[in-house]
Amino acid sequence: MPHVITQSCCNDGSCVFACPVNCIHPTPDEPGFATAEMLHIDPVACVDCGACVSACPVGAIAPDNRLDVKQLPFVEINASFYPERPADVKLPPTSKLAPVLPAAEVRVRRQPLTVAIVGSGPAAMYAADELLTQHGVRVNVFEKLPTPYGLVRAGVAPDHQNTKRVTRLFERVSRHRHFRFYLNVEIGKHLSHADLLAHHHAVLYAVGAPDDRRLDIDGMGLPGTATATELVAWINGHPDFADLPVDLSHERVVIVGNGNVALDVARVLTADPNDLARTDIADGALEVLRGSAVREVVIVARRGPAHSAFTLPELIGLVSTRDVVLDADDRQLVQRDLAGVSDGLTRAKLEILSKLGDAAGPGPRIRLAYRLTPERVVGQQRATGVEFSLTGTAERRGLEAGLVLTSIGYRGKPIRDLPFDEAAAVVPNEGGRVVPGTYVAGWIKRGPTGFIGTNKSCSLQTVQALVADFNAGKLADPVGKPAALARLVRARQPDAVDSAGWRAIDAVEIARGAALGRPRNKFTDVADMLAAAASAPGTSLPRRLRDLLASAGHRRLDLLHADLTHRLPH
Repeated sequence: MPHVITQSCCNDGSCVFACPVNCIHPTPDEPGFATAEMLHIDPVACVDCGACVSACPVGAIAPDNRLDVKQLPFVEINASFYPERPADVKLPPTSKLAPVLPAAEVRVRRQPLTVAIVGSGPAAMYAADELLTQHGVRVNVFEKLPTPYGLVRAGVAPDHQNTKRVTRLFERVSRHRHFRFYLNVEIGKHLSHADLLAHHHAVLYAVGAPDDRRLDIDGMGLPGTATATELVAWINGHPDFADLPVDLSHERVVIVGNGNVALDVARVLTADPNDLARTDIADGALEVLRGSAVREVVIVARRGPAHSAFTLPELIGLVSTRDVVLDADDRQLVQRDLAGVSDGLTRAKLEILSKLGDAAGPGPRIRLAYRLTPERVVGQQRATGVEFSLTGTAERRGLEAGLVLTSIGYRGKPIRDLPFDEAAAVVPNEGGRVVPGTYVAGWIKRGPTGFIGTNKSCSLQTVQALVADFNAGKLADPVGKPAALARLVRARQPDAVDSAGWRAIDAVEIARGAALGRPRNKFTDVADMLAAAASAPGTSLPRRLRDLLASAGHRRLDLLHADLTHRLPH
């Protein structure tokens, strides 16, 4: 009864180190780990011990006899990664146990190592986890929103709740006695890089790649155009996008680009709102989706099917839950590519595409379209469609649409006081080291590649560089004391939220969700988040709420106050 990794795999790598027989690959030190679509369990070498199941942070591993119908393709996908051999030969790709990357060892000095981490997404929290395995290390995490965890909270589609389970690990990290949150604090606005260095040995930036790559064609920017990333943030209730104008009154949406984010958006736009109502989707987005007229989402790519950017696990998940179709021309392209491809993962994608139905039918459906290059967005006052050229030709084709989204990648943005490579859109670094005392991890370090778990090995590499510099005496001791940092933050940003404040926000969101049969009901307004944070133990709730009510009366925080008073202990 071998175990199987399924579509929820996040490439965290914890399962690799838990496996006693080295049957999960690629490992973090093997070529291709950073770009692997998923990890694979060798069914011949697996001894059915179950260690990987408990190690997986997103519940992506199960015995092969406990898979549901949509997970069954992963039995063959896991097995196909390994060479054929006699059934009685348990021969993993390497003969040793899974490699354990060396932990960074902090040598004891007069002052304990103190690190500021800017950002609170996966790269940041994995870095904090690695640092806090060392005795006496202190970690302060700074985040510009009142809520932590970055794209896990605001970028993972709400119908992928298993993926969001990685926050359980992050919550454990944040409860370490030497960990501290400074939320609702923006570096570059409330505090400078120099301020952080004055109170820490080192500053590690894990701020991701927050900007979308923009499609530079006429008509982009009209009402009715946006990016898929913005739509996902709106769906998830990110406060910066809660008021995004999303018009779903037309029967068709066009998405330019066919990576996993495009598939996420298409899946949500064609979902039954009653199913979404059981997730943590934002209330405003759910209301709009309940009134949606969308019957078709067209996902458009410039190149052919063999170059599809989505991963195999995401494609399997999509076709098992949605009506996904091709038109006749694209079906021919699939067959042509299938005849000429040898790569196993690409061939598996093409075989799935070759079995898709045609584009006829009432919908709602998702149509994959290939070899179309966008030329302009059509419309005067708002977008009404897109004009394409058949890639490599002068032939023109048009698609009517009421909403045009682009999903063509991400870009990092410059960080004040740090160098920046405009071409690569990253902070130049060597193994995460910018200069001794300043470090980067995640997408701002390596570019927007990999998955949630890829940040684990990325952050480990950066932490190793940081600790090496500390041990070599290259990092100046901070001049400010911990209490001085707290006073500085409060002086610069009185509405800073600490760990207790975040847990109060978390508790209210979960309580609000439980009343509706949902995992949580998110706040989408910063003022509401701050009101919830003010209910944390040790906070003067009435005074805090009076201040908020005075500045944001139209937000109906009086109702929120009543809700908090009812749900939380005094």
